[in-house]
Amino acid sequence: MAPIPPLFALSIEPSGSIICTQPSPKIYLLTFQSSPDNRTTPSFCKTFSLALDIIEHKFPRGVVVTTSAIGKFYSNGLDYESAIKTKGFMQENLYPLWRRLLTYPMPTLALINGHAFAAGFMTAMFHDYRIMNPHKGFLCLNELDFGAPLKPPMASIFRQKLPRPETYRTMVLESKRFKALEALKEEIIDGVGGWEEAKIFIEESKLIGKGDSGVYGRLKEEMWRETVGLLDEDEKAAQEYDDNRAMASETRAEAATKMVKEWEKEGWAGRPKL
Repeated sequence: MAPIPPLFALSIEPSGSIICTQPSPKIYLLTFQSSPDNRTTPSFCKTFSLALDIIEHKFPRGVVVTTSAIGKFYSNGLDYESAIKTKGFMQENLYPLWRRLLTYPMPTLALINGHAFAAGFMTAMFHDYRIMNPHKGFLCLNELDFGAPLKPPMASIFRQKLPRPETYRTMVLESKRFKALEALKEEIIDGVGGWEEAKIFIEESKLIGKGDSGVYGRLKEEMWRETVGLLDEDEKAAQEYDDNRAMASETRAEAATKMVKEWEKEGWAGRPKL
């Protein structure tokens, strides 16, 4: 089969790219490659968003499929050093991409070819549908393992989209790694396979043409109102929320420590040690 010529190609700094092809009428395949593992850097996020803008404003409505040219990874999440060095990274880079995907005016499908961890997994969840490689790759929220709290929109997207709280609990509090078949059973994904299976899913679900009426994105904005609202919070409000939550946690910890000391002094003195 001859290579499909790209509709357009965009650069991801420092040496990556997003290439858009149309392997089937009105199905736009965005293939990203940002070595070594497609981290969601500022350049990755902005380039991804630009690709979505180009498809919306330059081509007929259809379905957008995203996948990776790196076989092992769909996306391995945040580049932590880049994220903390970039002022306003969440509100100016990552959250706008997620909001764009969540409310995009045509169907979106994440074709998960390999591992999707942390923010990479979240990015897949902001798509409307997910098809995953059944032979390799894990889906995992591993924030517990590296000591990072979930930001409100990060938690909200799973809370709203997962059908069972038990799945959410296992995902967050146990950092469970889900293989494709287990993810399908838990309804985290909609199917297993590669491009051909994704194409069949799109055709059988009659997704092409769903965006033609012009209301598709608005319907999604209302469906996911909670998460959209959290993504729209400005940086100051989000920081104030985080600060207030941290302060409340510190206050509770101080009060608990005081109570324990009082208990040790009044209730524990003179008792035999176990």
